[in-house]
Amino acid sequence: MKKLRLALMDMNNGVPNQGMKGLRDIVHRFKQPDGKFPGLIVDEFDVRKKHQVPGIDYDIYISSGGPGDPRRNTKPWEKQWYELIDQVWINNQTSKKKKHVFFICHSFQMACRHFGLCKVTRRKSTSFGIYPIHKTAKGKQDWLLEKLGDPYYGIDSRDWQLVEPKKARFKQLGADILSLEKIRTHVEYERAIMAIRFSPELVGTQFHPEADPEGMKIHFRKKTNREKVIKNFSVRKYHKMMEFLDSPEAISRTHATIIPGFLNHAIASLSTIPVNEYAA
Repeated sequence: MKKLRLALMDMNNGVPNQGMKGLRDIVHRFKQPDGKFPGLIVDEFDVRKKHQVPGIDYDIYISSGGPGDPRRNTKPWEKQWYELIDQVWINNQTSKKKKHVFFICHSFQMACRHFGLCKVTRRKSTSFGIYPIHKTAKGKQDWLLEKLGDPYYGIDSRDWQLVEPKKARFKQLGADILSLEKIRTHVEYERAIMAIRFSPELVGTQFHPEADPEGMKIHFRKKTNREKVIKNFSVRKYHKMMEFLDSPEAISRTHATIIPGFLNHAIASLSTIPVNEYAA
């Protein structure tokens, strides 16, 4: 069986979170003996805390969310991360052996800024909770979202947003906006971008498709986490979020569809390359 290598990039800078647990659980299911692809080799990189950035020798990359300003580019790890993304892009323009990347939240914001697709701005207030996400016309045609309703639901946790898409740049790259945030008729703010397909192999979301409903329920039922949400937001916000976590139509389908769908598609695409050509 052909061996494929996946680089899981932790962008959380040492901050405890549920995102990496969700990603580890998903990729672990794929590499189990009875999983979709037991030949999958997974290596994890602590990008921001330990300045560990994978090389170009991986087949699949998943770059997580994380805290902080996505507009900074002064740290050594930032330069290395951007260089890796550029190497992947160049490889995919010139090689039959495409590399597949999924960007989440902070990584998604960094990628959008790096490719010059839109403006990154601070939100008027933090977005935190489970919200409806609406497909664009392109999103309704994209295989990644085809098994989801419209709207579908995702966990949102961010102080930053992507707005003012540069249409000429999207056209130049062949990129498409797949989803926008919830419709808000009571405010005049532009709806932020929630998902983009950068290319056939590169895609990302502003929200957290890796979020596991059961894991999130356990996490937010803990006293310290419950009190933090109530203090920073409200009791109503906390109870509404917990109700959504019990609702199968909320994030369960998103969790079961997007990252697994990305991996299925990437593995299927890479598996069609002849072994002798792949190893060359």
